[in-house]
Amino acid sequence: MAVLDVAGFIADLKDHAVEHAFHVHDERHFVESYSLRQTWEVDLHPEEGCEGPVDLYLSLDVDPRVLLGFEDAVLRLDELIDEEPDDTFYFPLHFTWGLPPLPHSPDLLVLATELAGVGGPDLPLEVSAIDSIPDATDAPERSLRVIARQQVSLVKMGKGEGVSCETLERCLAVSRRLLEAAPDWLG
Repeated sequence: MAVLDVAGFIADLKDHAVEHAFHVHDERHFVESYSLRQTWEVDLHPEEGCEGPVDLYLSLDVDPRVLLGFEDAVLRLDELIDEEPDDTFYFPLHFTWGLPPLPHSPDLLVLATELAGVGGPDLPLEVSAIDSIPDATDAPERSLRVIARQQVSLVKMGKGEGVSCETLERCLAVSRRLLEAAPDWLG
């Protein structure tokens, strides 16, 4: 008996993102055959950025040991009493913003400081860049990544409360800030 509908959570998360002015492009579900670890990925961006260079990737990692531990905790509860298991079971949820190679890359420290104000303490953001060299004679191309990591409570997920409106609004604000700055970075 499954006590948690992860696929339903992902479907609800996509609907919730659409309610917060995101446009969903794609969804993928990977299952590792040996460990049964799963990853759900959703590609989206702000509605106004459909042709823009900014994409947001949501990724939920499902550890089967955590899922089975949560199911055991739920099944140990008395069915006649409305109890909940301890809120000690979590899945990691990553928000990753990606941009193409940028000819005029921003100062990463300045960008990290600006985005910290947008994400706030509830959505800490990590800003990084990757330099790649297509050919030995080419100049390096810098791609920008911004990552936010959250923990989704399985107790809240079971109630349909996995990702708050505030988190999605902050993600939208980060996306819009990157969309606004991208033309300068792309030249």
